[in-house]
Amino acid sequence: MTPAARVQAAIELLDRIAAGQAAEQALTSWGRAARYAGSKDRAAVRDLVFDALRCWRSTAALGGSETGRARLLGLLRLREEDPDTIFTGQGHAPAPLGADEQAAGQAPKGAAALDLPDWLAARFRDSLGSAAEATALALRSRAEVFLRVNLLRATPDTALARLAEDGILAEPHDLSATALRVTGGARGIMRSSTYLDGLVELQDAASQAVVDLLPLNPGMRVLDYCAGGGGKALAMAARMQGGPVVAHDAAPKRMVDLPARVARAGADVRITATPEGDFDLVLCDVPCSGSGAWRRAPEGKWRLTEARLADLCTIQSEILDQAAGFVVEGGVLAYATCSVLAEENAAQVSAFLDRRPGWTVEVQRQFLPETGGDGFFAAVLRRTAT
Repeated sequence: MTPAARVQAAIELLDRIAAGQAAEQALTSWGRAARYAGSKDRAAVRDLVFDALRCWRSTAALGGSETGRARLLGLLRLREEDPDTIFTGQGHAPAPLGADEQAAGQAPKGAAALDLPDWLAARFRDSLGSAAEATALALRSRAEVFLRVNLLRATPDTALARLAEDGILAEPHDLSATALRVTGGARGIMRSSTYLDGLVELQDAASQAVVDLLPLNPGMRVLDYCAGGGGKALAMAARMQGGPVVAHDAAPKRMVDLPARVARAGADVRITATPEGDFDLVLCDVPCSGSGAWRRAPEGKWRLTEARLADLCTIQSEILDQAAGFVVEGGVLAYATCSVLAEENAAQVSAFLDRRPGWTVEVQRQFLPETGGDGFFAAVLRRTAT
């Protein structure tokens, strides 16, 4: 496919997404139908779609309309690329721009310049104060790729050497001692021997930093109550010289790949549908808006509603109360989100303390995406009385 044909494919996909189709579903359907598209073509089209999703409002403003065509025109203008080299009408390229399209478009203003819905822009300001604008702008860019060194298989130095042998360039990142930022060859990670042999795992640097905050020691009874894909369970097991960590999720299908990841990592992570007994540490990485990770899943920014956010906050408080019952006296309840919104973070911790006496906050930290990783929040709560 030519660059122009890739743009035309992205235009059609953006129109499907605007009509309500999920981005991943649209891309998968297109990939199956477009047998002529090679792996590089599919990756390039995906990048165009996600770049436009990250900048959904600003590209529409710059393109003069909310169609897929206008948004790709706006994206080219945002990148300061000449649209006339793409909109040629030749082959499978988009049709040439009309005079009205040439004249249309203006610089985005207000919440549109931050690529946020109006109601969310207000929440960002309330939650982040002077950091709101920088955070919103950081979420308009692609996320960097990070690896976690699996300390059960390698040291950071040996992992870096093995990655280099596999043609993957990386460097340490200061958010976590186990974090490596990939600077070259990212698309080959999951085919590399370093990954397949379990020396590294794909995991955001701030996600790793959340695990670093937890007071973990070998021999502790640890429960990952909202394990999802199991990235934090694996990281906790490595911190504990292997484990064990009990992994649970209300939606077990999210953990379907975890047994293979556990075997590759050489960790001791035990999946359970029903946690039983008491634990020294319980981690609740709760369902949330995902607002700190919208670089990776930008569609969520535009699908989120105030009603859905309120529902998520209710779910979060219920999970905290449920998980607290598993913590022994003197033990730890850790709360985490990949959100930057105060009502999902500090406000949840404050409300928990108000309704559950006998707990104290030992650590509370907000990670913001402009520091390199995703936006994460973590709080470590100690049970001081039953």
